[in-house]
Order: sequence, then C-alpha cells, then structure tokens
Amino acid sequence: MIPFSPPRIDDKICNEVVAALKSGWITTGPRAKLFETKITEYCGNKATLCLNSATAGLEIILRWFGVGEGDEVILPAYTYSATANVIIHCGAKPIFVDVNAHDFNISISEIEKHITENTKVIMPVDFAGLPCNYNQINSIADKYKHLFKAKNTNQTTLGRILILSDAAHSFGASYNGKKTGALTDVSVFSFHAVKNLTTAEGGAVALNLPEPFDNITIYKQLCVSTLHGQNKDALAKTQKGNWKYDIVEAGYKCNMTDITAAIGLIELERYENDTLVKRKNIVDKYNDILNQYDFFELPVFKENYRESSYHLYPLRIKNISEVQRDEIIKNIFDKNVSVNVHFIPVPAMSFYKSLGYSVSNYPQTYHNYSREISLPVFYDLNNEQIETVCKAVIEAVKKVC
Repeated sequence: MIPFSPPRIDDKICNEVVAALKSGWITTGPRAKLFETKITEYCGNKATLCLNSATAGLEIILRWFGVGEGDEVILPAYTYSATANVIIHCGAKPIFVDVNAHDFNISISEIEKHITENTKVIMPVDFAGLPCNYNQINSIADKYKHLFKAKNTNQTTLGRILILSDAAHSFGASYNGKKTGALTDVSVFSFHAVKNLTTAEGGAVALNLPEPFDNITIYKQLCVSTLHGQNKDALAKTQKGNWKYDIVEAGYKCNMTDITAAIGLIELERYENDTLVKRKNIVDKYNDILNQYDFFELPVFKENYRESSYHLYPLRIKNISEVQRDEIIKNIFDKNVSVNVHFIPVPAMSFYKSLGYSVSNYPQTYHNYSREISLPVFYDLNNEQIETVCKAVIEAVKKVC
C-alpha cells in the first residue's frame, strides 16, 4: 500500500531526540528557544513563539487581540475545522466566504462584501501551501479603517482589522520575494505529523506586527499566556535562587517541548535545500504525467509573484459529481494507493449546520471540494510509486466516468 503522508523520521532526527532526552531538558528549554530563533531567521518576521499546535496559536492571537462576543471573523468556507473552531471558542462569529475557482484560496471580492463594523479579524488560509494575495488582503484592512471600532488597547493601537494568516500549510512558501510568516500581521504554522516540517505535534506563531507594536514584548506576553499565566518558565526558574514565580493571569497550557523542538531543528536545517526540492520534484512528476489527460484540472503551485510550499497535490477532476468522486477514491484504494480529500467544507459539518450555516451558500467552495482528490506527497515517495499513483487515478477515473 502506498501511504498518503508518512513523516520523515531517520537516524538524524532520532539521534537529536535522544540527545534532548539525555540532556535533562524534555519540556520547554534551550532547544525550543533555539527553534524559535531559527524560524524567525528563516521566515524574516519579527519574533516567533512555538506552541503545541497551530490551533493554539490561532486562538491565543484572537484572545490577545480581544476578539469576543459580538465580534466577527472572516475566513474561507474551504478550510479545516480548526480555523473556525477557535473563533467559536472565543465567543465570536465565523463569517464564511467563498473561495477562488483558480486556486482554492479566499476570494478577495467576497471578503469585501462581508466586512462590517463588527469585523475584527480576517483569517486567510494558504490552502495546500499556496500563499493568498496578501497585498490585496493587507490593503483591505487599511481600506476599511473607517468601519473599525476598537474595544481595547491592542485594537486601538492597530486601528484596523487584524490579518491573521492560517499558514498551517505554507511554511517555506514565498510571495513577492518574502517567506510566509513575514507577509502580514501574524501568521500561524502547523508542524503536525503530516506537514512538510513536522515536530510530531506543534505549531508556531510568527509575529510581524507593525509599529508601534513591540513584537518582542508581545512574544514575552504570549509566553506567559501560553504557560498558565506563569511569569517564569522552567528554564528561568533553574537560575540560582530564582525559584519564586507568580501567576499574573489565568493562562493556558500550550507550550512546545524540547523533545518536539529537537525534531523541528533537524527538519528546519534541511528544509530549504532538501525537503522543498524533493517535494517540488514530486509535484513536477505528477504534472508531467497528469497534464496529458484533459479530464484533470491541475493545481496551481507557482505564479509570477508567489510559490507554494508544495504541501498538497489537490487534483480536481472535470465534470464529475461528488458521488462520482467518492467512487473514484474507492477504486484508487482498491489498487493499494492512499489518497485523501482536503477538506470537507466547514459549513457542511454537523456542528456548523446546527448553527445555521449551509455549504450551498458557497458554490465555488462546494464545486472545488466535490471534484478534489489529494494525491500522496511525502519525502520518500519515489518515481515508480508516483507512476503507480497516477495509473491508479487515471484508471479509476476512466472506470467511473
């Protein structure tokens, strides 16, 4: 069976994890702090906080900005549930909008249609690793300053809608010569097991707020907020006579450990010149084979001003129904090839339907979803396996259609 997305775990990673275990630091310590520094250097943003998930990162930023009851957050209907769930956790209202036909990302025109005086945050999602159009999205925040009603100090200081990028898929992607993480106010990465760069579980908040914000000061505040509101972490308390600490707020528990950071440090060390190169080669091989068939709509990975992180290969099949798509997937699995679907749109999920949302209100989202099949992309996928995947998909489509 060709798997869908197994992590790359080799001796180099295992040795670094063992070194972390033997070091005496298995919770947040020197490796986690070094990982944060290395991410900031790689992405070019102003400060980085590593956490136990991207979900925690999205929620902690919403809470830092004071998003709560009566507020609205705009996001694409085509995303994973975490993007919406964190809005619900904060007591705010998710405002879903439709996506582009071209690239799965949030529609700029649809964002503008849904901005009100209650809009506090726009959460674009870099689907499959392709950055959204951040020049336009950032401009929208400025364009609608006159509608923005600040409710606290952070909102007053920013003076406009916050752009919080769900960059779970797009670590290492680029836009206008900059890396994801440095493209807007705040970006949040995922390092979950299936991501390009993994720490098993984990995520990072890339702070890039404009002046007069001090991103280092905010980083320090968020360190407290994500560790029970405790004003000293374990590393700080090891200093001689520095045991005493205080709880300055009712914080959360979502710090990253040194064990997981050890994986991340090795992953990051070889990311740009190894991982991304390999993933691009896989995508190019898929494109070469599948481009020969007119019933496939190939994904967008590179345009003049942006390039994907090559996280997913979201293939669309022309002129089929959702039922046919599901039957095609069954046939592919019967040939011992694993594929997936990214994603069932959030408004189609039972919880969100119970709140009154309906996927029928987002026709392009549904049109993309109903025809989409994600093909395997992982470091050890070889050319023979790629050909096997393509053959299975082609034969399944011909059989069903």
